[in-house]
Amino acid sequence: MAKETILIVDDEQDIIELIKYNLKNEGYAILTAQTGEQAVKIAEQSQPDLMVLDLMLPGIDGLEVTKYLKNNEQTRDMPIVMLTAKGEESDIVTGLELGANDYISKPFSPKVLVARIRAILRRRKKNFADTPDRIKQIGEMIIDRARHMVTIEGNAVDLTLSEFELLSFLADKKGWVFTRGQIVDAIRGENYAVTERSIDVVIVGLRKKLKNYASVIETVRGVGYRFRE
Repeated sequence: MAKETILIVDDEQDIIELIKYNLKNEGYAILTAQTGEQAVKIAEQSQPDLMVLDLMLPGIDGLEVTKYLKNNEQTRDMPIVMLTAKGEESDIVTGLELGANDYISKPFSPKVLVARIRAILRRRKKNFADTPDRIKQIGEMIIDRARHMVTIEGNAVDLTLSEFELLSFLADKKGWVFTRGQIVDAIRGENYAVTERSIDVVIVGLRKKLKNYASVIETVRGVGYRFRE
């Protein structure tokens, strides 16, 4: 059975070959690019199932690539794993805000990278297969998992992947209080190395976009967040 197609984007050929070798051994089909411009073109034309994206690229950088793809109807649902030597919290938070699914800092373990990719693709398949409750309505707000869309009073709300997944997760468990760590595990997988601040940043951005419905996400001081019953 053929596996998914993965686009590897890095300006270092040695890195590309290392990742390519390990992913091909797992049965994945591989596409490659060495610039941001190439990455965008291939992503639009070939519609890969996932992208491994270096942030430090010639031309447009990885953050710009992420921003463009997540604002493109054709590619917005494609998972992105950031691969970068830039370990500063600000870069990680920015990438996650834009909609990246995961990040791994260089130097990295190929086995860890493969495991992260496998987990993301497995969750993606599960989300597509889970038809029950794929549409939730709260007043005039509708969360449609199948179409990956949120509308309020009939108007589409432009959410990043992180914002959409977080909102969907909390809405599925109305009234339940979750810590930041539990939210991270639920929407990105266990042992995902992300700071608590990034969850707070996603919440702030989500509330701004929900406008009159911002209050459906409640802060429970000293614990985390919940979706109001």
